[in-house]
Amino acid sequence: PPPLLCYRRQRQMCIRDRRKSYHAKLEQAMLAQRNGDIKSYSFITAEAEGLLKEIEALEAETNQSG
Repeated sequence: PPPLLCYRRQRQMCIRDRRKSYHAKLEQAMLAQRNGDIKSYSFITAEAEGLLKEIEALEAETNQSG
């Protein structure tokens, strides 16, 4: 679900799940780069950056609401 739709008690779980996805995407991007597939590397990196923005939004929301 989008970051702002997570319930208060579920935010930490949402953050944790997105962090796992983020790290998996970074690993996929690294492997694509090692294999010389720069196009896939850029797409996967862009997806990872999107996940990072979601994580940051969730963390900011969590910090604001206490």
